[in-house]
Amino acid sequence: MRQLLVFAERDDAEEVAETLAEWFPLLGMPVVVRETLAGEDDAEDAQWLVVVEGLAEGHLAKVDALVEEREGWRESG
Repeated sequence: MRQLLVFAERDDAEEVAETLAEWFPLLGMPVVVRETLAGEDDAEDAQWLVVVEGLAEGHLAKVDALVEEREGWRESG
């Protein structure tokens, strides 16, 4: 299942992606992208997403704790 980890800051998203790649090397490197909304002109307010594929259900609590440390949240997609 795809998980979207949402952050306000690029640095937080990149650090979390690197940490997840270390914790779960078989998943590969998570993708960091800037969220864009249709018709939105002000990209400064756009959030940063870390897209992770294939996380096991048993790892979600650990991932949630990591994300919350950086004031982000997780959405299943």
